[in-house]
Amino acid sequence: MYPMTDKLFFIFCFFPFLFSSCDNTRADVIVHGAKIYTVNSGNSIEQAMAINDGVIVGIGSDEEIFEKFSGQAVQKLNVQGLPIYPGFIDSHAHFLALGLLQNEIDLSGTTSYQEILQILEVYRDANPKVRYIKGRGWDENDWEEIKLPSKESLDSIFDDIPIILRRIDGHSILVNQVVLDRSGITSETAVEGGIIIKDDSGEPTGVLVDGAMRLVDGILPPPSKEEKIEALKKAEEICFSYGLTTVSDAGLDKEDILLIDELHKSGDLKIKVYAMVSNTPENLNYFLDERGPILTDRLSVRSIKVYADGALGSKGAALKENYSDADHKGLFVTNLDSLRKLAFRIAQNGAFQMNTHAIGDLAHQEVLKAYRNALFFSKDPRWRIEHAQIIDTTDLELYDYRIIPSVQPTHATSDMYWAEDRLGPDRMVGAYPFRRLLERSKSIALGTDFPVEEVSPFNTFMAAVARQDINGYPPEGFQIQDSLSREQALRGMTYWGAYANFEEDQKGSIEVGKAADFTILDNDIMNSNWVKVINSRVVATFINGDLVFTNRFE
Repeated sequence: MYPMTDKLFFIFCFFPFLFSSCDNTRADVIVHGAKIYTVNSGNSIEQAMAINDGVIVGIGSDEEIFEKFSGQAVQKLNVQGLPIYPGFIDSHAHFLALGLLQNEIDLSGTTSYQEILQILEVYRDANPKVRYIKGRGWDENDWEEIKLPSKESLDSIFDDIPIILRRIDGHSILVNQVVLDRSGITSETAVEGGIIIKDDSGEPTGVLVDGAMRLVDGILPPPSKEEKIEALKKAEEICFSYGLTTVSDAGLDKEDILLIDELHKSGDLKIKVYAMVSNTPENLNYFLDERGPILTDRLSVRSIKVYADGALGSKGAALKENYSDADHKGLFVTNLDSLRKLAFRIAQNGAFQMNTHAIGDLAHQEVLKAYRNALFFSKDPRWRIEHAQIIDTTDLELYDYRIIPSVQPTHATSDMYWAEDRLGPDRMVGAYPFRRLLERSKSIALGTDFPVEEVSPFNTFMAAVARQDINGYPPEGFQIQDSLSREQALRGMTYWGAYANFEEDQKGSIEVGKAADFTILDNDIMNSNWVKVINSRVVATFINGDLVFTNRFE
């Protein structure tokens, strides 16, 4: 670890004031004494860079940069050997949801349903006037008894207020009878694109999967504008602390996108956002038919987020054959006819990408075929498959450079304990095939899907390369043949993330002419062991040359 000196901390604290009233003929600051991973085409490592008005104007050795810019620079920042990386890009996350989650009960890591009930009781006792309770993060695969919960125990404790508890993958919820009653859900209720789990007598158990979750949308009041603003600020703070400078929010409504734009313009939100438009009639009509893309210095709106199927953990991913541990094949959240028509609509518009959640092998096959048909005349659409988890290996040939896999490496290391129980050994051959996807598409965008997984890009890096969880399990790596190299993983967290967003000319690498988005770490993740990688800490995060986060270590 490199300790942050008082001098370096002083510079970081006052760094934002160095970038005012700059022109393009000089440098405001020289960052030197560094180990800069440029992630340029040659993966060069440099010592110094010059920044002017938030843009990188020089990169090279200390001697080269000092010779060219020393007489002009207002400030010289010696980072004392610390490694610098392009600002990390999370290519698939839920940014607003992360902030809103800070006001919900965290149920991740619970080891039994009984533990959840105890947590809820403690919360209720501490908040006797609470009108409803929301929680997120439970995963029955982590419990001592691996089975879906049911509402009976909830009802015995909470028979007067709504309880809504979202599963870790966000594709199912557990609710109590109060919620079912207020939503009008009975044994006779039918739903398209979802499942109402029922017991042996045909009565709802309280678990609602995918499309069925929409039935309870009107039960609780939606967050106010003020609550969303606070949530976005909280999420930004968390992301900056992990060195993230751009986040791709995988599904936002029009009003939330416009709110982010408003906060960017007012200066109240600084993080760069690639916002995928949620697939609803109102959103599509507004962006596809009326407004078109939004492309600013900090906000990119040029993609539509579509759900093909559900999640593997909740057995909603659409498979070609039955689950190995269930008598069904999962489900399509968006019916195939609608998905195909939407693909043609987006392709004909020409200004938007189609980014489709596809996890199961059947969903994968159908989405790839729909893409191929719609993109017949498109040369560089960069349409994306979000998650790309389970693939029939014969379908890999449907990928090409026009289709970008957007994967979350920590999903592999979270699912590896039970994935074979769901799929059986034969289908595991095509599970989480990062290396083969990269070989087909020539690029791969890496993210976390937070808050489903932790925000940490270091977890992502380790899971992509070592194919291990944060405890180093399994020692040999999970299906290690599909691991990425460290260089590929870093590129997937930076340049390829920018490329997947059509932003590779503005960010994703440390090169002349690009925004000065960069992250300084206390540890060199490209060379240190995995214990050090996973415990890396961010010294400072910069966006457009402005210091947006710093951390002084003892």
